[in-house]
Parts: sequence; C-alpha cells; structure tokens
Amino acid sequence: MSSHGSSNTGSKTATGMSSQVKTPATAGIGEDKPKAFDAQGSIGKQFTEDGALGGTAQKIGGPLDKEGMVGKQFTTEGSIGGSVQSALGGQKGRSN
Repeated sequence: MSSHGSSNTGSKTATGMSSQVKTPATAGIGEDKPKAFDAQGSIGKQFTEDGALGGTAQKIGGPLDKEGMVGKQFTTEGSIGGSVQSALGGQKGRSN
C-alpha cells in the first residue's frame, strides 16, 4: 500500500466532456442568438438604459429619460422600441 493515501483528491474535479466547457470560441454554440435589433442584440442593446446611446440619454434625463416623453417611446414597450422589437427583434435560432 502507498503511504500517500488520498493526496490527489481534488486534482480531477472536471469529469464532464470537454465540449461542455464554455470557452470564448464556443460560448454561443447551441444557443439561440438575439437578432441585431433585439433589445439584447448587438445594435438594440445600445439603446437600452445600460447601452451607449440609451445610457447617455439617461444621463441627460428630462424628456430623454426612459420615463420621459421621448425616451419612453424607445423602450421595448414604447411605440418606436416596441415596433422595432416586434419587427426586427427576437431570436435568430440555434447557432451550431
């Protein structure tokens, strides 16, 4: 018998298949991707309050605030944002 006992416990904790590990190269594989103009898409997310354009409007505030006369039209529930979300938003489908 070895006198080392269980000295290697914890060294091999990942027992799953390597294809299940998400890396930057495989991060989106098999997932539904938002379309570019979707609120989560590459273009649409810029108009959310956390995005570059929407965030700037939030800082300016007043009518451009997400609750303001102009800004609320660009939310996913607003007349402009809602129309874009309905027409150009949604999912692309699975990427594989």
